Amino acid sequence: MKRRTLIKGMAAALPSLWLSRALGNDFLQAEKISESFIKGPFKPTWESLQNYKTPDWFRDAKFGMWAHWGPQCQPEAGDWYARNMYEEGSWQYKIHLQKYGHPSKFGFKDVINEWKAEKWDPEELVSLYKNAGAKYFMAMANHHDNFDLYNSKYQKHWNSTKIGPKKDLIGGWAKAAKNNGLPFGVSIHASHAWMWYEYAQLADKNGELAGVPYDGKLTKADGKGKWWEGLDPQELYAQNHELSKGYNWEWKEGIITPPSKEYCTKFYNRTIDLINKYDPDVIYFDDSQLPLWPVSDVGLRIAAHVYNKSIKEHGELRAVINGKILDENQRKAMVWDIERGQANDIQPLPWQTDTCIGGWHYDRGLYERNGYKTAATVIQTLVDIVSKNGNLMLNIPVRADGSIDEKERKIVEQIGEWMKVNSESIYSTRPWKIFGEGPAQQTSAKLDGPGFNEGKAKPFTHEDIRFNVKGNHLYATAMGWPENGKLLIKSLASNSLYHIPGIQKIELLGMKEPLSFEFNGQGLSITLPQKNSNLLAHVFKITHK
Repeated sequence: MKRRTLIKGMAAALPSLWLSRALGNDFLQAEKISESFIKGPFKPTWESLQNYKTPDWFRDAKFGMWAHWGPQCQPEAGDWYARNMYEEGSWQYKIHLQKYGHPSKFGFKDVINEWKAEKWDPEELVSLYKNAGAKYFMAMANHHDNFDLYNSKYQKHWNSTKIGPKKDLIGGWAKAAKNNGLPFGVSIHASHAWMWYEYAQLADKNGELAGVPYDGKLTKADGKGKWWEGLDPQELYAQNHELSKGYNWEWKEGIITPPSKEYCTKFYNRTIDLINKYDPDVIYFDDSQLPLWPVSDVGLRIAAHVYNKSIKEHGELRAVINGKILDENQRKAMVWDIERGQANDIQPLPWQTDTCIGGWHYDRGLYERNGYKTAATVIQTLVDIVSKNGNLMLNIPVRADGSIDEKERKIVEQIGEWMKVNSESIYSTRPWKIFGEGPAQQTSAKLDGPGFNEGKAKPFTHEDIRFNVKGNHLYATAMGWPENGKLLIKSLASNSLYHIPGIQKIELLGMKEPLSFEFNGQGLSITLPQKNSNLLAHVFKITHK
């Protein structure tokens, strides 16, 4: 994942023909499948997968946290390092030259070997996130860099138990999640390595090493006498193919060199092996629709396997699969995920935002220039998302050594302080008749493509209020504190369609005494206590008959 300006604005919908089959390219029919497919009510078609129903545990959880952590965090130089280090003149290329040397001599495979994760303590981090209010936890299983972060049967040489940390990272995260009583998720990004790594096939156009190829086309034979002797870099880079004509996230025909049958089948086997070994409750695919769709049907097969496995093992469907840029029918088959953005209105089906307080991979520069989101921004984002029937999954960037820095820890703790007081307005709630009111909603950027509309509206003020419900309680969360000591909720005016008669009491969560209130033609006016209860967002619990 990156701030994918490269893909922003691409069409979200696929031709209707593709809703039932992947253009006839059933690669698995021609290749050896080592991992068996669990049969059950779900078949590997979009039509069958549309019988999916989001489990209540996920709808009730609302807030999850994520460790988007892998070898690209080793340089602490931000997102997409394993691709951009091969882009001559880019800032990450320049960092690579300074830190490691030229990518013809020291490529990403060598960066992996430098990564040790010596301070990684999954139990401590997951416990911290649980105390901050997270109701599920997710860890990255692989990124576009194609390096598996677990004991991988099919990426048996290029995985974290053999190179780098020499630890089963997913196994450690899964154990910590279980010990903390949290549903566990894995994020899977490796389907795109085929085209994502193509920069590694290039060479500088300028300077002393102009024309000297980077290490993207090295073979097993080239490793003699080197630390990686006996290993085949092509198992990692997957670059034994012609360069594509351009870069396209959606495997567009005529632009991308089609992935081989072997590549697609290996991805299928790797992913099923991961799912069967670690039994995740959530599988996040960093893909438009499903992995390798529409050039292969492996994503459909994986999804059907996941749903059938969940039913077989739990007696009910507990599994959640996330995917991006889904059309209306595809959103029935899985949980729609929006990267770095939010829906503009209440969605009829549950959905999720994934975002981060900084970069996806750890960026030392963001830390040094205080570039993280504040706890207030995170809380306001969570409240807005929940009011629209969504969940928030928040990444806290992990440093190369496996720790988080003190600024990140403070933000996590501040989120936890707010949640301890106000979480009843988040967990197990459902959207109200409208999601909210206020000037920020009138300037919010329309959702386009995979997301990326966060932070483009006016800043929230006390006039921005978000609603959700639980039982006979309406929660109205004000994003600021009015200086005049009166909060006016215009949507609840006595002459409004949304007026609520029979209000019994109004409380500000965190304060013991009920508040006085009155209705008028402008709205519901609530008299506030003298003392501001907190500085993040203020939840008013309205109890009615």
